[in-house]
Amino acid sequence: MQRPIYLDNHSTTRVDDRVLAVMLPFFTDHFGNSASVTHAYGWAAEAAVTQARETIATAIHASPEEIIFTSGATEANNLAIKGVAEAHFAQGRHIITVQTEHNAVLDPCRYLESLGFEVTYLPVQLDGLINLQQLEAAIRPDTVLVSVMAANNEIGVLQPIAAIGALCHQHNVLFHTDAAQAIGKIPLNVQTMQIDLMSLTAHKVYGPKGIGALYVRRRHPRVQLAPQLHGGGHERGLRSGTLYSPQIVGFAEAVRLGLFEMELESQRIQALRERLWHSLRQLDGVHLNGHPTQRLPGNLNISVEGVDGQALLLGLQSFVAVSSGSACTSAKMEPSHVLQALGRAPDLAYASIRFGIGRFNTEAEIDRVAEGVVETIRSLRSISCGTRPIVPSSRTSSRQCD
Repeated sequence: MQRPIYLDNHSTTRVDDRVLAVMLPFFTDHFGNSASVTHAYGWAAEAAVTQARETIATAIHASPEEIIFTSGATEANNLAIKGVAEAHFAQGRHIITVQTEHNAVLDPCRYLESLGFEVTYLPVQLDGLINLQQLEAAIRPDTVLVSVMAANNEIGVLQPIAAIGALCHQHNVLFHTDAAQAIGKIPLNVQTMQIDLMSLTAHKVYGPKGIGALYVRRRHPRVQLAPQLHGGGHERGLRSGTLYSPQIVGFAEAVRLGLFEMELESQRIQALRERLWHSLRQLDGVHLNGHPTQRLPGNLNISVEGVDGQALLLGLQSFVAVSSGSACTSAKMEPSHVLQALGRAPDLAYASIRFGIGRFNTEAEIDRVAEGVVETIRSLRSISCGTRPIVPSSRTSSRQCD
């Protein structure tokens, strides 16, 4: 049985063979603990981790000591948000974020609210971008952190990160960005963008799952964080735990390849996205979600009128692997909080598809998917007679968290 075409690359990506090749020796030959500095096994692991740290730092124009390895972007977000809140408790208890953020940012903010912090959740415009005037108006004397993601995981919208960073620094407020979807896909420069904390992960950029990093600025300003894990003092005391050398080496290679191939790969992937959108937009009642151009090259998020969302996903799953608008939820069907923030009605938020086009997709695959999606939509509309949505099936949607 032929597997569906994979177009869910915002959820996770296949590990590139070149990344796997550099990882394998660190499971067998170079298996030492990088914290074991009394013998050759530990030295080899330590050297590999040091080189990886330098590679990742160079990619974002940071210094190696500013890279703190974590288990992924979720942990990095928690360390950034909770760490700043705890370290700056005496200075202020107000945080600003955006309604369309990933739950790995929204949930830590809600947790801090339970402890007495105040959080402002900024709305977005119809295209998914924030209003900079609203952001500036929300900053208060007790604001300690602004957190705005670089590239949205659902609609791919790229926020004006450099402008946000400049605004935050004008008001002496720390700026954090979740760049999990951005690393290796768009240029990132923590200096020119005036970013103080940046969350990264490997598995969105053809690297392994289970490894990420947090960039923590050390100068102008020097960011103070309270560690959230204790027990060994690893990573400058900010994140205890034995470093996973094979994953770290793979993370660095994935980032290196992403940077090296970014320009040509972005052009190719964007051309595939436009090819798919050209076919789907021929149908009436198909709406693009998010800014038409200020988005990730491989992201296409649409809402479809006249069909039931769950029936649409079930109809597609035999030939293409995609997510609905809400890719990080429980098994029960819920409308995407991102699409609702854009002003989409609940029925359109339900009937949404997120296509994540990636490195290993081809024109032939895109053409097959386009043909199948158009046929599925037309079939579902004919069944519902174009009068009302189909009654949802009792079967629930099983969606992975990204």
